[in-house]
Amino acid sequence: MMFSRRRESSGRHARGNDNRRARPSDFVETPEPESVPTVGPYDVSEAPGGVQRLDLGSLQIPAIEGVEVRVQANPDGAVQQVVLVHGDNALQLGVFAAPRTEGIWEEVRAEIRKSLFDDGVAAEEINGEYGIELRARVRTPEGLTDLRFVGVDGPRWMVRGVYQGPAAADPVNAGPLVACLHGLVVDRGHEAKPVREPLPLRLPRELAEQAHAEGAAQSAEPQPAAAPTVNGAGPSQPSRRKPSPRPRP
Repeated sequence: MMFSRRRESSGRHARGNDNRRARPSDFVETPEPESVPTVGPYDVSEAPGGVQRLDLGSLQIPAIEGVEVRVQANPDGAVQQVVLVHGDNALQLGVFAAPRTEGIWEEVRAEIRKSLFDDGVAAEEINGEYGIELRARVRTPEGLTDLRFVGVDGPRWMVRGVYQGPAAADPVNAGPLVACLHGLVVDRGHEAKPVREPLPLRLPRELAEQAHAEGAAQSAEPQPAAAPTVNGAGPSQPSRRKPSPRPRP
């Protein structure tokens, strides 16, 4: 696992964006319930046990061989972005509050499509594993990039995934990223939240404390000149390929 820690006052090229590896203690195992759905994302109340997962609070991500978890977090440990990477493919994950009685993906999908259209991008609706998905091709500094938006409605939550790379053009190419989505667990919590509000994500305590300590140490050091960007990716980016941000629900 990698994460980049964002420092509020140091600019987009601050040294504070470091990479760290998750330790075994950062992973949790969910107890085995009496019965479970065959495929996730699962609600925490029905998640299968005996699976090692990275606990980010509202999301628990299964540990799948070959898949790198990239997390961007604030100095206090609050996670702003989660991206899973395997080879040339990436899957950006978001989780949002939803009503108790109905899903919101259909409405969110329509708004994403309109937003793409307003940017001059045509989006195609296709049938996918979880129902209707959106597929689009957008222009980035690296050239034309395929995106595929997937939505999964759960009990009072919605997971949105954005595939990028060959997996966006053809789901057959998604490889182990599909296994990550199948094994994802959502811990919605019981408190009331506005519909579409992002559910809180946090680094495991040990990683958050490590990031906070290093941030305090680095703030006392002289800051070097900012590193140059490469095709729009700053020094905090482990890869030159990154998913294009899309409108939140």
